[in-house]
Amino acid sequence: MIGAGPSGSVAAALLRQRGWQVCVLERQHFPRFSIGESLLPYCMEILEEAGLLQAVNEAGFQVKNGAAFTWGDRNTTIDFRDKFTAGPGTTFQVQRARFDQILIQEAEKMGAEVHFGHTVNNLDFTDEHATLSVSTDQNQSYTLQARFVLDASGYGRVLPRLLNLERPSAFPLREAWFTHIQDNISDPDFDREKIVIATHPRDRAIWMWLIPFSQGRCSIGVVGEPSHLAMNGRDPLVFLQDITREIPLLKRLLENAIWDTPVNPLRGYSANVTSLHGSRYALLGNAAEFLDPVFSSGVTIAMHSAKLATALVDKTLHGQTPDWEKDFVQALRVGIETFKTYVSGWYDCRFQDVIYSTQMNQDIRRMIASVLAGYAWDISNPFVEKSERRLNALAEICGEAQLDT
Repeated sequence: MIGAGPSGSVAAALLRQRGWQVCVLERQHFPRFSIGESLLPYCMEILEEAGLLQAVNEAGFQVKNGAAFTWGDRNTTIDFRDKFTAGPGTTFQVQRARFDQILIQEAEKMGAEVHFGHTVNNLDFTDEHATLSVSTDQNQSYTLQARFVLDASGYGRVLPRLLNLERPSAFPLREAWFTHIQDNISDPDFDREKIVIATHPRDRAIWMWLIPFSQGRCSIGVVGEPSHLAMNGRDPLVFLQDITREIPLLKRLLENAIWDTPVNPLRGYSANVTSLHGSRYALLGNAAEFLDPVFSSGVTIAMHSAKLATALVDKTLHGQTPDWEKDFVQALRVGIETFKTYVSGWYDCRFQDVIYSTQMNQDIRRMIASVLAGYAWDISNPFVEKSERRLNALAEICGEAQLDT
């Protein structure tokens, strides 16, 4: 296993349940900072299946039950508890440094062998095994043989780079600027159990997130194409504070915030690959494809890919010949393409028109809530099964959203 993030931990735990020896190689040392902090309820099902949910439940993370959207003077919410698909309706908003550490520690307790500060530099495949060339941050080198390799390296995308699998994303180049703050929010009407997704009042291609954590802290960030963000050489902290004040709700909520953490960038994060699997490897999560942070789909796709892959790895190691294309690639694509529909619809404003409309009836709202809660593989949901057609039709019914002048 390459990478000890959520998909690596879930895959390691599921494989240990099936009795396989698992070695996890992680380049960094935990705890370490990462974004992707707002989970989706479907993640809870996978964590429970992997035997990891109890530890997460006991960690004291901020409960999340939905999303609040704001655009100028327009405010609306999607409640994940009122949804079309059966399953958990709540989840958590987590500081990933601690969350990821909890998951990998639990996988380690199950018997996974975990090495931090170990980097995979090369690998070779034979009919029998893969040989990984590894170096440590103590300037040591060694080789490791494995019968199967799962790449859960996230943004590191180890196997796509080493095997020349990378290809450009269909999405435009966007970037995110983000930090953690002491929010000091005193508004009694503010619901800490919902992520805030804010559309910029003048440029709908720019949006911001506000993710409340427990203990009075928040993650805050802005996303857009560089030409739209127009930093113009401004200090990143000043830039993020300035654009926050342009969002009426965030300006009001964060008037007493303490900006005590440096602002970090993430650029060109959307990615794709030519193949998700080979004879002795498969790509999980962000190592395979990352869409966009707007609906917090990254960790959900990562965990679902781990669930799908480990079942097929088990069959492969038992000498069977599972259909990776059908049961991994095509199965995973159902959810990826669903999320892709709504991510694309967010940036071209079709989905924004739906979210900010007053015309959406409650049944359709429940179907949309299921998608945004992570149940993007439930093909009994019309907004999954025919996502593009349904979104187009709904956007036409709702019409173009307008701010009051």
